[in-house]
Amino acid sequence: MLELVGIGRRYRVDGGEVRALADIDLVLPKGSFTALVGRSGCGKTTLLRILAGLESPSEGEIRRPAQAGPLRIGVVFQEARLMPWLDVRGNVGFGLHGRLPRHETAARCTAALDLVGLSAFAGAMPGQLSGGMAQRVAIARALVLEPEVLLLDEPFAALDAFTRRAMQNELVGIWQRRKPTVVFVTHDVEEAVLLGERVLEMQAGRIVGRENIELPYPRDPTAPEANRYRRTILARLMADPAAARPEPAALS
Repeated sequence: MLELVGIGRRYRVDGGEVRALADIDLVLPKGSFTALVGRSGCGKTTLLRILAGLESPSEGEIRRPAQAGPLRIGVVFQEARLMPWLDVRGNVGFGLHGRLPRHETAARCTAALDLVGLSAFAGAMPGQLSGGMAQRVAIARALVLEPEVLLLDEPFAALDAFTRRAMQNELVGIWQRRKPTVVFVTHDVEEAVLLGERVLEMQAGRIVGRENIELPYPRDPTAPEANRYRRTILARLMADPAAARPEPAALS
């Protein structure tokens, strides 16, 4: 479990101050799938970067139960960011280089590529891959670390509708088999409803609402229940951002 308490983030811009996040109180249960949805610039990516340890909060803290070692975190960005001089297997295993014996690294890479359906392309170069295949490699690169927390920042935004739907289903399948704690950032309300056990809505750097999605997987985007959730969330997100207020209690 991860708990965010009073998280805020401020930036200095042109001699002034911009507040990207304010008063974020949030509990991420172990093995849960949380979708963060909101307009561009609402603070979703900043919050994800703080969870990933890529940025530090200006105030507040992240709490987690004491454990033997550091928290294993995998991150997938909107762009696959593959290294063009390495083949698929080399890209997937890059983060393990020098950390594990070679035979264990090879075994983990094989398992991760099997999981995303790319075993036959282990020797392919990034320039030979489609956009969807490249994103599968990026997901495998995160999974090979055997992460306890998997963070994804709009990973399917650049894909065509058919590939995007296939990748959404694949991600849910991986989560159900591996059960990492997943935080998925998107600006697409339909995608948030299709993927998340719960959806957290962000406006102006604050979490302003939540919706527990009580639908079985795999989910049908055309189902009346899914559309009802989508309309409810969209209505709140279309409200005036200036009127956004945090929920009075921590989200759990």
